[in-house]
Amino acid sequence: MKTIIIATNNKGKVREFEQFFAKYAIKVKSLADIRKKIRIEETGSTFRENALIKARTVCKALKKPVLADDSGLEVAILNNQPGVYSARYAGENSNDYLNNQKLLYMLRGVPFKLRKARFVCALALVYPKGKEIVVEGTCEGYILEEMRGKNGFGYDPLFYVPALNKTFAELTEEEKMKISHRGRALEELEKVLENDEDSGRK
Repeated sequence: MKTIIIATNNKGKVREFEQFFAKYAIKVKSLADIRKKIRIEETGSTFRENALIKARTVCKALKKPVLADDSGLEVAILNNQPGVYSARYAGENSNDYLNNQKLLYMLRGVPFKLRKARFVCALALVYPKGKEIVVEGTCEGYILEEMRGKNGFGYDPLFYVPALNKTFAELTEEEKMKISHRGRALEELEKVLENDEDSGRK
């Protein structure tokens, strides 16, 4: 596997995948690099289901191995919202800033100890011949009352990791990948690929 298609247009996610696959000399391409317009309907109720939907759809269209990520934030006191709606929490045309502002509004008056949250990432790797691999990773933390840090994307400025005394947005990309939900999911994927004949690594 010399090239892998990542089923996303999210530049932040693409950077993290490029960092991971660079050590294996695998080139990463995103949907932004593909001229063919592919319609993906994320109708799943879980991160796992949506990751598979994206990977299957793009793999079928391009006839190439595709890795899809579906990830988001679950806040315990909000019944695990925003969950699979993390990217569009503030509406279909929302952005990171609006999503963060809505989250702060929903948690107004909630004390720190009750602001527990976790990031979840499901990765689905689908091959043209039908083989599918799905792994997941999580990272536990808390939601702050104000945004901190200028790195990362999404809810990173609000997601605080007590052990580091930093938000995700205050970490370097390397630091974040060591503990993040996506980093841990990639670690699980790496274990599977070590013994996967289709990956070309065995």
